[in-house]
Amino acid sequence: MVIGVLQTPDGPRPAPGTDEIVSALSMANADLAAQLTALGATGKAEEVSKIAAAGRLAAPLVVAVGLGPAEALSTETLRRAAGAAVRELLSSHGTFRPKDGEVPTARRIGIALPMDGPEQAEAVALGALLGGYSFRRYRATAAADAGLTLFTEHDAAVDRGRVLATAMTLVRDLVNTAPADLVPADLADVATRVAADSGVNVQVFDENELAKDGYGGILAVGMGSVHPPRLVRLEYAHTGASKTVVFAGKGITFDSGGLSLKPPKSMETMKADMGGAAAVLGAIQAIAALRPAVNVIGYMCLAENMPGGSAQRPSDVITIYGGKTVEVLNTDAEGRLVLADALARSGADGPDLLVDVATLTGAQTVALGNRTAGVMASSDTLAAAIAEAARRAGEAMWPMPLPEDLRKGIDSSVADIANVAGDRAGGMLVAGLFLREFVPPGVRWAHLDIAGPAYNDGAPYGYTTKGGTGMAVRTLVQLAEDVAEGRLTGG
Repeated sequence: MVIGVLQTPDGPRPAPGTDEIVSALSMANADLAAQLTALGATGKAEEVSKIAAAGRLAAPLVVAVGLGPAEALSTETLRRAAGAAVRELLSSHGTFRPKDGEVPTARRIGIALPMDGPEQAEAVALGALLGGYSFRRYRATAAADAGLTLFTEHDAAVDRGRVLATAMTLVRDLVNTAPADLVPADLADVATRVAADSGVNVQVFDENELAKDGYGGILAVGMGSVHPPRLVRLEYAHTGASKTVVFAGKGITFDSGGLSLKPPKSMETMKADMGGAAAVLGAIQAIAALRPAVNVIGYMCLAENMPGGSAQRPSDVITIYGGKTVEVLNTDAEGRLVLADALARSGADGPDLLVDVATLTGAQTVALGNRTAGVMASSDTLAAAIAEAARRAGEAMWPMPLPEDLRKGIDSSVADIANVAGDRAGGMLVAGLFLREFVPPGVRWAHLDIAGPAYNDGAPYGYTTKGGTGMAVRTLVQLAEDVAEGRLTGG
């Protein structure tokens, strides 16, 4: 049984909503607080303490998770607390993947954190489910089943949390999959299955169709690999919708850097370079389940960037969909090339909002670290509105500028534009300026650089385990809902 504990100047105190459990333990709140203090607990956020129930509850163990000070309590605090408690309990021995059958008592977890309203209930459900995530595909033993019970009356909110957790679990699984098992055709197949299960229309363009229709960016990036590229177009349609949103995701299933080869250490996490495309797929799956009144189109730009004998070369000139040419000075700046095709193609969809999402630049992590994504947009007001939508969804994003003085750095003497600038200053912003060149005229557009937050290469925290995080799914879903409700401002 998981309960919440607040941090106070006088030590840890049980959070509201735990009275019945405390009473069942034959304790007063003060007695439980004293026992927690004796265990060294303070109530700080995500701190986990365990107390034996000694037969006084059906549950053999009470788990007290810190919520921090009462004045700082938020939905994100609850998400992280639920995730930390469940992660501690299950470790690598269990996961919340739905299966039929009875779950052993030792792996059944009840959660009685503060859930006064639907937002809190959704947060706790999402945090608990994500905290219980375990990627076991390559392990000799499968994860044990586990069951989760939330003590709340907000069933619809819990269901929404489950929808989001399922979508983010899909993304985590894809990002964590070894690149040899997820080449572009494999990821396109996964998208086709998800679309069929979700009632979403899907088109897959192979290398021949890409060549016929002029998708020069995706083709060029995939030239060096024996695994040809793919473009997947997903379409969720709502009969009552008057607005259309287009999402485009970078899907480099492995990024060696191409002939501009990365150092070996830098390649170790490059299976995650398809995190943007995976986020688009996860978001479409969740949107199809939640049914907001908006049309949503998703593009997954899939290629493997390898240094084969037929790979594109530095100084090659390629033609993006629609006819604009690019001088490729660095083959490791490939994500912007595949996204350029999708951005240009989106003009035929007539979007009211166009958002691309990508693990695009190392400069993003230099500027904002590994937990906060960068947002660039067609206007500062739109960038701020996107970041605010992300905050409401529970994801950290920060609006960044697109300084016009940096644009001249990607002028080319032989083509319409170069794919990198001559120096490294403002690399995240330069990438955004490059992408802006391919946005259809007059379309509201935002670029989300999730290079750091899409993959956690450090220790687990809150509901975030090591590996793929599922970053950007919640924000994309929130944006679709905001457009459906007429909430999103900024041009």
